[in-house]
Amino acid sequence: MGSLEGKVAIVTGASRGIGAAIVRKFAAEGATVVACARSIESCEGAAMCQKVDVSDSAQVDACVKATIERFGRVDVLVNNAGITRDGLLMRMSDADWDQVLDINLKGTFLFSRAVARPMMKNKRADGTSAGGSIVNITSVVGITGNAGQANYTASKGGVIALTKTVAKELGSRNVRCNAVAPGFIESKMTEGLPEDLKKAYMEKIPLRRFGQVDDIARAVAWLASDESAYVTGQVLSVNGGMV
Repeated sequence: MGSLEGKVAIVTGASRGIGAAIVRKFAAEGATVVACARSIESCEGAAMCQKVDVSDSAQVDACVKATIERFGRVDVLVNNAGITRDGLLMRMSDADWDQVLDINLKGTFLFSRAVARPMMKNKRADGTSAGGSIVNITSVVGITGNAGQANYTASKGGVIALTKTVAKELGSRNVRCNAVAPGFIESKMTEGLPEDLKKAYMEKIPLRRFGQVDDIARAVAWLASDESAYVTGQVLSVNGGMV
């Protein structure tokens, strides 16, 4: 049996990159996965695909409701949806600030709020509380800051603070909340960076390689599983020693 056998999981930002890798990993570990994204036509390994704008509370609530109606429960939520709109502080538009905060931080809040009560009601076969696990994808730059990414770093730093608060609020009901902070991961979000910038990043990484999406998926799967049952309110950095 896989480490997520019998669990129902919602994964946002599931159409590509880290999100798609998480869906595949969860399915391989036995989870029933609902893959969510703003635009999603097919989702390898998922039992259901949902088009959702994570910054829209009505769409978020409808997604969680549809999941429960079809599968009976939600055991795991992975808040992975995220965007970048980079630019220097003095040149950053209100729109670029608002859009990044809406997707990256507000979306994490909305989905976490939507699953909180259903997770608190989860029961095991013996009637004891089964709770749930929320895993938020933050970033190494949410810890360190990064020039040219005031909106993105603020959103990811906010995700860390939100993670710790949700862990404190829901812990007594056996709902855990943790975060994974990826470093430089090879994906569509990073492939367009200039080669000199990639080289500069590489020199800061003791393992001397960039991370792969599966490196993140494995960490998320552990935090989602009962193998990490006594872990909550933590940030797991997966960055090759970069920070």
